[in-house]
Amino acid sequence: MIKRKMFAGGEKLLFAKASILRKQLTFAEDLLWTYLRTKPLGYKFRRQHVYGIYILDFYCHALQLAIEVDGSIHDVEEVRHADGDRQRQLENWGLQILRFRNEEVRLKLQEVQEAIENFILKHSPGKVKDTTI
Repeated sequence: MIKRKMFAGGEKLLFAKASILRKQLTFAEDLLWTYLRTKPLGYKFRRQHVYGIYILDFYCHALQLAIEVDGSIHDVEEVRHADGDRQRQLENWGLQILRFRNEEVRLKLQEVQEAIENFILKHSPGKVKDTTI
């Protein structure tokens, strides 16, 4: 598996769309971004990050990790099917994906944060920074 570059050849139009999306985060995305922008366990995340032909809700290049926050539109059969195709393509490119529902982020934020931190601890390519005092 080849580690791809930060943006994996994303097209200019996607960067413009990502810029707009950064200004229009959903409530759940904004809530999760408040946490991810603190660099949990020392890892930097980006929001609405262009990767190849996709825009990822959140992305950590050091971990090759995408975090997706799914609203109710993802319950529609054709959207679920497209999500599956998208996820398989991203995984083929070497990314790992964590998916959370809007409701999980809104109602169980602590559990979502713990799931992300557990993923980081398990998959960290280097030593995780000690965040205790």
